[in-house]
Amino acid sequence: MTPLPAPLRWLHSLEWRRGFFDWARSDGVTWVYIFKVLIAAFLTLWLAMRLELPQPRTAMITVFIVMQPQSGQVFAKSFYRFLGTLAGSAVMVLLIALFAQNTELFLGALAIWVGVCTAGATRNRNFRAYGFVLAGYTAAMVGLPALAHPDGAFMAAVWRVLEISLGILCATLVSAAILPQTSSAAMRNALYQRFGTFALFVTDGLRGRSQREGFESSNVRFIAEAVGLEGLRSVTVFEDPHMRRRNGRLSRLNSEFMGITTRFNALHQLLERLRSDAADHVVAAIKPGLQDLAELLDGFSGRALTSPDAARLVSQLTAYKESLPAKVRSLRAMFQESSPSDAEQLDFHTAYELLYRFVDDLHNYAQTHASLAEHSHEREHWDEPYTPKTNWLACAASGIRASFILLVLGSYWVATAWPSGATMTLIAAATVGLSAATPNPKRMAFQMACGTLIGALVGFVEMFFVFPWIDGFPLLCVMLAPVIVLGAFLSSRPQYAGVGLGLLIFFSTGSVPDNLTIYNPYTFINDYIAMIIGMLVCAAAGAIILPPNSPWLWRRLERDLREQVVYAISGKLKGLASGFESRTRDLLHQAYGLAAGQPLVQRNLLRWMFVVLEVGHAIIELRKEQAILPVHPAYAQSQPWRQAIRVMGRSLVRLFLQPSQSNLERALVAVDHAISRVQATDEPFAPHFDTSALRRVKSYLHFIRTSLLDPQSPLAAFKPSGVAHAS
Repeated sequence: MTPLPAPLRWLHSLEWRRGFFDWARSDGVTWVYIFKVLIAAFLTLWLAMRLELPQPRTAMITVFIVMQPQSGQVFAKSFYRFLGTLAGSAVMVLLIALFAQNTELFLGALAIWVGVCTAGATRNRNFRAYGFVLAGYTAAMVGLPALAHPDGAFMAAVWRVLEISLGILCATLVSAAILPQTSSAAMRNALYQRFGTFALFVTDGLRGRSQREGFESSNVRFIAEAVGLEGLRSVTVFEDPHMRRRNGRLSRLNSEFMGITTRFNALHQLLERLRSDAADHVVAAIKPGLQDLAELLDGFSGRALTSPDAARLVSQLTAYKESLPAKVRSLRAMFQESSPSDAEQLDFHTAYELLYRFVDDLHNYAQTHASLAEHSHEREHWDEPYTPKTNWLACAASGIRASFILLVLGSYWVATAWPSGATMTLIAAATVGLSAATPNPKRMAFQMACGTLIGALVGFVEMFFVFPWIDGFPLLCVMLAPVIVLGAFLSSRPQYAGVGLGLLIFFSTGSVPDNLTIYNPYTFINDYIAMIIGMLVCAAAGAIILPPNSPWLWRRLERDLREQVVYAISGKLKGLASGFESRTRDLLHQAYGLAAGQPLVQRNLLRWMFVVLEVGHAIIELRKEQAILPVHPAYAQSQPWRQAIRVMGRSLVRLFLQPSQSNLERALVAVDHAISRVQATDEPFAPHFDTSALRRVKSYLHFIRTSLLDPQSPLAAFKPSGVAHAS
């Protein structure tokens, strides 16, 4: 057989195909996105011009703002943009009706409205924040130009809603019809891959192979994935009825995943403390049960967990869980032959209590994952939603910053009567809103100013030296395409997203011709100077006025993290576990992003999260145990052990609100007293962890004590001298 020529052999090689598919999954997705942005923008511009809308550029700008790589994200962002536009237009009409004859009062009311909306954008998550952004700057974008002609304010609002609706319609149509990238597919892939990574993380931890840095970085990744999947879940309901029918199970799955990570973290931290304390015989006594679980999870480590795999995991975990109590009893009998101390026995019982709870939660997670294969399932009923937690001071700071910027720039406009002052003020309102939900609004506003400067230079050349010489819509598209491609490419790169956004939006604002184009270089230059000044003022305000990436906010978020222990102690028990998990992780995710570039701050915040999750979860388990105790004198509210637990709760509240050596000493004394009261109480059940409520209570109390004394914890700085690790 004649061998193929070298070029044909290369075309048939697996290496070429593998390289092509790798490119298609990375840069190929970006170029598909850019191609779709071009089609949607030009389709929108053509329709807006054919329909003779007053400002076709507004419709095209809508495409740039709502267009996302995945169609579900486009649907969600379009939905919230439409709602925000309606709200902003309605408020603008109201303000014009009230203050049309008094510019100062109008600007003051507008500044308050924009501040409230900016605070709302900071408070909310995902594309809901964008709805608040639109509600704020739509009122400014429509209201400030309408001040000169108040009688046309209502029609200006109507035209803007129509222009934005056209942009939304074209963007969603192109996104869904041309090479669609669905959010539901991305969510399935993320769900399938996440468990394999977690299973490998668990097996390494059970075998003592994980390093501290790797353990912390993996937890940061799991937190980011949990927050990201919650965002994906809220988006998929817009595009996929298949996922919409499973919305409750997807929410439950994310909550259960946060639960199993906390469970394993608690077990891992205890094992690491025992290993660091050289308690080798205790670790050796615990090891057989850990080894069985590690071998079970080896079959799922590092691979995707499909629904059939999840069903297989359920059956294996069921068998393991049923055999665990008998195995623990036999291991405890062997362990007691070595005459362990009370503290060592507590370590043994606590480790297996944590292991049993981890396996039980893992079993629940696998059941929920397996249920996704069915169209309807009883696990769909889930009323414990993800609960985000945002520091109110950070929200207030964003609102105050936005109001201050509008008041200053609006006052300057009124005082100087600069013709482009309205443009400066409304662009500042848009910039402060768009940058409010980012971790670094100063950087975002400055990048947008840089993108606007590029747009001004290119726009000046095109507006006055190119557009007068071209004829017809196709040539207009040819001249606009390079700028749109560059802007879309930059906006797809996180490090340059602000430059791309500024280029796309503000090149279109100042340089895309309207149906009636006016060539006025003086107005053009003045307007672009006003835009850049407005953005630079926003950047300066973001750096000076309560900047969100400064130590004051890190300290506030750290305090909020610590206060989650108070929430675990005093919160309503129904839905407390999932609410505690999501609030704590959401806070850490925010704080970690705001402290980017500050590894010591990030490490300290992460360690606070570990101790908060450990102590808070143990407290919630204690509360659950006490809530289901049978009626018996040993479990009465007046029993000394129950009173001691209440005293311990109050001491923990003081400790986490105001960490200090004296408060840590009081908390340790209270925990020790509670443990001794539980040990001194007799109960009418067998003393096994699956039958004895007091044994489980004692294990949780012991775990709280070991968490407070963890040498890796931030509380280690307050550890009293001479206090032993175990009780």
